[in-house]
Amino acid sequence: MDFSNLEQSALQLNALYEKLETKTYGRVWTTQELALGFMGDVGDLAKLVQAHAGVRNIDDCKARLGHELSDCLWSIMVLANKCGIDLEAEFVRNTREIAAHVSRELER
Repeated sequence: MDFSNLEQSALQLNALYEKLETKTYGRVWTTQELALGFMGDVGDLAKLVQAHAGVRNIDDCKARLGHELSDCLWSIMVLANKCGIDLEAEFVRNTREIAAHVSRELER
């Protein structure tokens, strides 16, 4: 699946969540609330990375790690969309700039 398809899948899931949020709370989550949810996912991710490294004991760590990484990617894609950021273009630009910087540093 290419980036565009991943993004569409993330946004379709977000649309379902927004229907559930409206049904449950009478409104959809704000970008601030989505960001707070993402922060919670990142905390869970950090614990699972520790478990994967053998520092914590978490059952079914690898499967849960994959799930949490996917949750974090979903959050990033949805937040980027809601903030009007072309995440694919930014990722390409940013990684090129960082690669150029690191390459210059290696040449020193």
